[in-house]
Amino acid sequence: MRDYTSSRHSDSSDEIWLVQHTPVYTLGQAADPAHILTPTDIEVAQSDRGGQVTYHGPGQLVMYLLLDIRRHGLNIKQLVFGIEQAIIQRLKQSGIEGIRREGAPGVYVDEKKIAALGLRVRKGCSYHGLSLNVDMDLSPFSHINPCGYAGLEVTQLKDLGIDEGIDEVAKGLLCCLQQSLGYNNILKAPNVSDIEELQVTYVS
Repeated sequence: MRDYTSSRHSDSSDEIWLVQHTPVYTLGQAADPAHILTPTDIEVAQSDRGGQVTYHGPGQLVMYLLLDIRRHGLNIKQLVFGIEQAIIQRLKQSGIEGIRREGAPGVYVDEKKIAALGLRVRKGCSYHGLSLNVDMDLSPFSHINPCGYAGLEVTQLKDLGIDEGIDEVAKGLLCCLQQSLGYNNILKAPNVSDIEELQVTYVS
């Protein structure tokens, strides 16, 4: 992501990477390691994104958004709003009410966090992105203060009664992102709803 962002130019295509990670805690650039409450066997990785500590693992959809926000005419606040709006819209399609919380980026359901955001902007371009809990082991979150908030609970689609595969969730969220960030008008991107198959890559 850093290499692509550093080398891209005004005509470079935007990219969205869809992945699942092997178990890992990631710390934001200015994160306080004290938010890792108890040691575990899970790897801890330093990241150059914003935000504090979070957990990534199998069954969680991670989307890395490599976007030229300057070309979009967006600032970072507008980008965050657009990402959150896409997640809220995707949840609504499954009958779930997601909300924002002032001063705490991400999306919440009944006071529990279901989606986290962590971004970095360089040369007018964003990288890193969002994570959405779909069907995963949530217990590693109990060893940290998620996103730096003591006592913050997390939830996932499966625990909310949504039995959708991660690829299906990803396809729907891509459609919502396409709409909320104006891809149809700005980037002339293909319509995600026309893609028959979509696979979320598993990476370590």
